[in-house]
Amino acid sequence: MRAPDFWEKDGRLLPALLAPLAAGYAAAGRLRQAAIQPWKAPVPIICVGALTVGGAGKTPVALALGRHLGSQGRQVHFLTRGYGGRDAGPLRVDPARHHAGDVGDEALLLAQTAPCWVARNRPAGARAAATAGAEVIVMDDGFQNPSLAKDLALLVIDGGHGLGNGRVLPAGPLREPVGRALARADAVVLIGEDRAGLHPILSDRPVLGARLLPGPEAQALAGRKLLAFAGLGRPEKFFASLRAIGADVAATVVFPDHHPYSADEVEQLCDQADRLHARPVTTAKDAVRLPPALRDRVQVATVHIEWADSAALDRLLASKIHPAGEAGEHPDVCRQLFHSPPV
Repeated sequence: MRAPDFWEKDGRLLPALLAPLAAGYAAAGRLRQAAIQPWKAPVPIICVGALTVGGAGKTPVALALGRHLGSQGRQVHFLTRGYGGRDAGPLRVDPARHHAGDVGDEALLLAQTAPCWVARNRPAGARAAATAGAEVIVMDDGFQNPSLAKDLALLVIDGGHGLGNGRVLPAGPLREPVGRALARADAVVLIGEDRAGLHPILSDRPVLGARLLPGPEAQALAGRKLLAFAGLGRPEKFFASLRAIGADVAATVVFPDHHPYSADEVEQLCDQADRLHARPVTTAKDAVRLPPALRDRVQVATVHIEWADSAALDRLLASKIHPAGEAGEHPDVCRQLFHSPPV
């Protein structure tokens, strides 16, 4: 699925016509939040969610948090629904045995950093992770899922893309109304510069600034001629990042988000790249959906999150995931501790 153009800017007829459906979607979400009693896990739950559908950067933020907590000696496990996979879980992901069709692409990426559990029933997944030794669980997505209590709820927003036309699905890209989401968020992770005028909307929320930077493999592509392809929520963001590092992007090919690549498709992409005297390149999230036998024919451009203020991140984590009797007793302490400006 590609995001429709009218999700970008308001003032068009179609969003207005879809407004009644959007109101119904928002009302259903509100009722779901009110009707379900969240289960409290025996270990802290950090939820990395988004307001918009696709392309916000949740998984890179979840990975960065997992690495950050792991570097402090905590036993971190990831939890995800496993979107695009057929297994409902709870299941511990084994990258050597499972494929994207089994557990989804995000789960395979997360499992490369720390143990990852796929579970459509989030409480069951959290229980399994805690039983297996998790001291902290980082949940990729699930902000709108009320079944599991969150000790720290983060909303990831792309500073360049913002919130689109500001309308709820299907009239716009929002999963729920902005005010309702921000009221449940402990902080916002704002990736990149605020080019969408978000500051007034986020003025009463702690904001962690971050940047999405190319990894060494991507930086090595500077000056190279490339055929870039991706099946993401916002593939143009990937193509722009390649151009920004100085790569010569000779051609781009777009696939639907979470697209499972066939061997024929990869062969065709490689043949097209050969005709252009270019190197085929894709994202790490796409790479796990390539047929294993053909992965070495495609260059993978990795990315990572760089925090604007690591000390602010540590204060936020300490205020929420320490045991009761410490900073975790005070639900609003993180708002008093910092308000880090976005980069």
